Amino acid sequence: MIAGYQIIDFHGHVGRWDAFAMGDDPAPMLRAMDAVGIDRSCLFNIFHPDGRSGNDQTAAFVAQHPDRFIGFAYVSPMLPETVGPELKRAIDELGFKAIKIYSPYTPYPLDHPAWDPVYGFADERGLAIIAHTGGEATSSPEQLGRAAPRFPNAKFVAGHAGNAEPFRGQAIAAAQAWPNFYLETCSTFRTPGVVEELVSKAGADRVLFGSDVPLMDPRPQLGKIITADIDAEAKRLVLGANAHRLLKL
Repeated sequence: MIAGYQIIDFHGHVGRWDAFAMGDDPAPMLRAMDAVGIDRSCLFNIFHPDGRSGNDQTAAFVAQHPDRFIGFAYVSPMLPETVGPELKRAIDELGFKAIKIYSPYTPYPLDHPAWDPVYGFADERGLAIIAHTGGEATSSPEQLGRAAPRFPNAKFVAGHAGNAEPFRGQAIAAAQAWPNFYLETCSTFRTPGVVEELVSKAGADRVLFGSDVPLMDPRPQLGKIITADIDAEAKRLVLGANAHRLLKL
């Protein structure tokens, strides 16, 4: 905890991704978190399209350190019959706090009706949804922005804030247009000045710190926020207060 508030990492993984040498051993994750004062990390498993298998793995992982990890539900429109029941189970029984979607695993752009059952569930419950956004054909922030006004009670979070341009600009434009649209910071493209751009153009109340742990080391991802040329109140919001509000902690 820094200056009396929790630092919450809004973007992390459970599961193995051998192509990128990613494992999910909690010990090194916690060491990295402790080294820089990250209090809690939000985690999800995107490697099982049925949702249930990955969500069970996430629940078991979170249960090892429930004071440090927060589970997010994952579902896929590739198995549409599972979406509603699995979201209900994950939120109501497993105690997950938000929803993760990953459109590159599907043929459906983020504004396609195939995603509407997910968005509708989040809208009904007032939940946050974090979606991978970037340059893939199905994952542009512009697509996610077209969905946001149709589900005004859901909170749409553009993972990576679109990464590089022109997609980062799309993410900022969507946040400017829609009050339920947010930007998350983790990226390998975070050149100096990008965090300042997100805050100045979208507002500090719309930006969420994320690291992509353990795919990426959370320490430099946090450093980009701490060393950004934004004021102390903006850092408080980005580092944890916004996540605390969206997750209803």
